[in-house]
Amino acid sequence: MSPATKAGMLEGADLSESLARKAHELGFTSLGITSADLGTAPPERLMEFLSRGYQGDMDWLERRSDERAVPRELWAQAHSVIALGVNYGTAHDPLDDLENDDRGVISVYARGRDYHDVVKKRLKALARWLLETAGGEVKVFVDTAPVMEKPLAAQAGIGWQGKHTNLVSREHGSWLFLGEIYTTLDLVPGAPESDHCGSCRACQDICPTNAFPAPYRLDARRCISYLTIEHKGHIDREFRAAMGNRIYGCDDCLAVCPWNKFAAATREPAFLPRAELTAPRLADLAQLDDAAFRAFFSGSPIKRTGRDRFVRNVMIALGNSTDPAALAAVTGRLDDASPLVRAMAVWALHCLDAPGDFAAQRKQRYETEPDADVRREWDEGDP
Repeated sequence: MSPATKAGMLEGADLSESLARKAHELGFTSLGITSADLGTAPPERLMEFLSRGYQGDMDWLERRSDERAVPRELWAQAHSVIALGVNYGTAHDPLDDLENDDRGVISVYARGRDYHDVVKKRLKALARWLLETAGGEVKVFVDTAPVMEKPLAAQAGIGWQGKHTNLVSREHGSWLFLGEIYTTLDLVPGAPESDHCGSCRACQDICPTNAFPAPYRLDARRCISYLTIEHKGHIDREFRAAMGNRIYGCDDCLAVCPWNKFAAATREPAFLPRAELTAPRLADLAQLDDAAFRAFFSGSPIKRTGRDRFVRNVMIALGNSTDPAALAAVTGRLDDASPLVRAMAVWALHCLDAPGDFAAQRKQRYETEPDADVRREWDEGDP
């Protein structure tokens, strides 16, 4: 959209102040402005990340890396970027959920409605206001586009990238959804936020799978969030016990951040946790077929992961569980149509079952098992 310039349109500091007020009215809790130029450091870090293979299955990061690294490669006409944040902080410490091993732990961000839909709707509303107020052209992005949203947000002054590589805010801790408006307008940029991590390494030390080879550097291939959400295949044995009862994402490095003490719990209805997604019973989740999965997670970002990967994660959590119902739930998935689920059910059975029973189940199924990875689980679990 590019309406004709109107007399009396706001500009400069007046526009920035009005923009901030309008963003607050629409439900954004943070706003910063920066130029559509990231400099050299963020692109260099991205290229190093990709060269080390840290992206794992996330090949979309590499496919459009030029556009991601250089905002004007994505849209040549962009002059400024408006970076926006929405607080999704929780009143409940998600680390407490790890103690109930009969229950699945879902990342805080995924316990409410899909933030992509909510944030994008607000971005479009703010972009329309900007067009009517100041003219120019705009494009809006959430994290489905090739945008380096965390470096842009840091450069715009919303926060800084912490040692866990996520954005940290002095007002909202580690709990911010991000979105961006690219515009052809030359807006007054804010000052970048300084790094306030200091000598703290709490996020590094708490990681169950040692996914941080160094501060400010993440090997996604070892990250439980990546493994449970993005990874399409079988999860390596090295990580299964460390996953505990985490079945979708991992909040450990976010939840332990000391800056969270300044964060208030969100009052946004869309981001309040649904009761059924707060500590759901693992044995119940194991029963989900595709239709039930889609219905249960309607409106949730979890739905995009798909039933098979999700129940794969549930099998691992059941293998780590002391719930008396775990054995029956796992045995019921040994004949699942998905090899992803069957393989992890075999592993979980070995964790839960007496060796003699495992051997009996293996004898019944091994010769007719068509998938090599599932057979490998039977072989590696066979005493």
